Amino acid sequence: MTTYKAPLRDMRFVLNELLHAEELSKLNGYEEATPDLIDAVLEEAAKVTENVLFPLNRSGDEEGCTFENGVVHTPKGFKEAYDAFVEGGWPGLSCDPDYGGQGLPQLVNVMVSEMICSTNLSFGMYPGLSHGAYSALHAYGTQELKDTYLAKLTDGTWSGTMCLTEPHCGTDLGLIKTKAEDSGDGSYAISGTKIFISAGEHDLTENILHLVLARLPDAPKGIKGISLFLVPKFLPNPDGTPGQRNGVQCGSIEHKMGIKASSTCVMNFDGAKGWLVGEAHKGMRAMFTMMNEARLLVGIQGLGLGAAAYQGAVDYAKERLQGRSLSGVKHPDKPADPIIVHPDVRRMLLTMKAYTEGCRALGGWVAKNLDISHGHADAQTREEADDLVALMTPIVKALFTDLGYECTNTGMQVFGGHGFIREHGMEQFVRDCRIAQLYEGTNGIQALDLIGRKLPANAGRSLRYFFHPVQNYIEANVADEQLSEFVQPLAKAFVRLQQATGEIARRGLSRPEEAASMASDYLRLFGLVALAYMWAQMAEVSMKKLDGDDHAFYQAKIDTARFFMAKLLPQSSALFATIMAGGETLMALEEDAF
Repeated sequence: MTTYKAPLRDMRFVLNELLHAEELSKLNGYEEATPDLIDAVLEEAAKVTENVLFPLNRSGDEEGCTFENGVVHTPKGFKEAYDAFVEGGWPGLSCDPDYGGQGLPQLVNVMVSEMICSTNLSFGMYPGLSHGAYSALHAYGTQELKDTYLAKLTDGTWSGTMCLTEPHCGTDLGLIKTKAEDSGDGSYAISGTKIFISAGEHDLTENILHLVLARLPDAPKGIKGISLFLVPKFLPNPDGTPGQRNGVQCGSIEHKMGIKASSTCVMNFDGAKGWLVGEAHKGMRAMFTMMNEARLLVGIQGLGLGAAAYQGAVDYAKERLQGRSLSGVKHPDKPADPIIVHPDVRRMLLTMKAYTEGCRALGGWVAKNLDISHGHADAQTREEADDLVALMTPIVKALFTDLGYECTNTGMQVFGGHGFIREHGMEQFVRDCRIAQLYEGTNGIQALDLIGRKLPANAGRSLRYFFHPVQNYIEANVADEQLSEFVQPLAKAFVRLQQATGEIARRGLSRPEEAASMASDYLRLFGLVALAYMWAQMAEVSMKKLDGDDHAFYQAKIDTARFFMAKLLPQSSALFATIMAGGETLMALEEDAF
């Protein structure tokens, strides 16, 4: 049976020593977000996730959601846990205080989200989807819609969904068939079927608000003809309580590989009453507010599960006795040494540690820039931060979930055959993590988004907000003998990334399939360089603290940074070679030969 302890020490390191979270209180709207307040929030989040959510993780997986006569029941204990979650104010952590939220930075929200995902990803899906709906409504809803719904989403008494996918289309949303007809009273009648709708129906909240993509009768064809509508399960009464049942029903729930306590629904809309969110035919603009936020948080799901698997694997490796150390007996008082003495086990554990701690730092850096894009006083600084977040969003989503899945699989491997057995909890991490590479746009789609939209956007402007800080850091530290073992590998990998970027830009102009063939390898290369940038900085910070009271923590950071540079970053060489090989071998084989 796995256990979980929130990694507060490492989170504090990222927040306070690497990212200087005290700067957040200088941003507009975040004046009260002092380090002391942030630390108190993380302490409380640790208690909730460790003591309320984690104990329900395995039982929720084994029981799953049940569906009967259009009603979805969540597993035993989930309703009580959700009520406690709401009572603690957690759904409104980063929401607008004007609607009852606490207004804390996204950087704090990301750290809390990691704890939730580590302890009970299925549970986290419900408030996670609600926050996405909140964000889209807050950005694009009319004042009347905001006044009616936002406070309920903020306090968690009502929840939300995002309804995009249909049976015949997922990524290509231009093909959707769901219809919206003007009812003549300011509302619309929505009809159609949506599938794979997370939290589409459940028993945790008194109302569910669906954000639905649909077409108006005069809509242009394709993606430019999609509008977004708010469709509540129950139409609100004048006093704000749930009233008449709307024309939306759950037709069934999916039986899945993982996240079994999260209801994944087929939703049928039959003339359901809805209200336009944003402008007609421009629904994707509003929906992308949800999708981009969701993609960042899905990346955190990969991080959270990878971190949980790491903890379980470390505990097991220190306890499991098997064989003797090749360099001589390490525990003569025991019949065998614990498996952590073996090089291959240490390789697995260090790989997990390097990836999870690196992703925690990188995810925090992106989240801090998201906060800067919202709250900095200078418009140019806000724009630069926004560009960086847009560039990094597909990288965080795809890289973190790929690495999270690698870490959960590696954690199971540390357990050997016992990892394959349900009672140890490791195989659930693997199953739960697998979906993160698929939803909110598969990781292949993220790679195409990176090279096809984010790199060329604004004549490549976004790239400079990653490339320039990395280049400046290398130039400032390359001559430092103490840091050379970290900066030199970063510099070499960064040169490869720059060359690969130029090659993709060159080939993409005349042969888009060539550029697309490089996309996934390029995203991985970009992600590894970003992690190396984080690890070099973490090593630098740690070296300055070695003489203090927490020597062991900082020494471990330095040792892990060395491992990353020596054993993991060299993947960049192979990725670069693969990218430069182009796509001819991918496209040459005739379809009938597959």
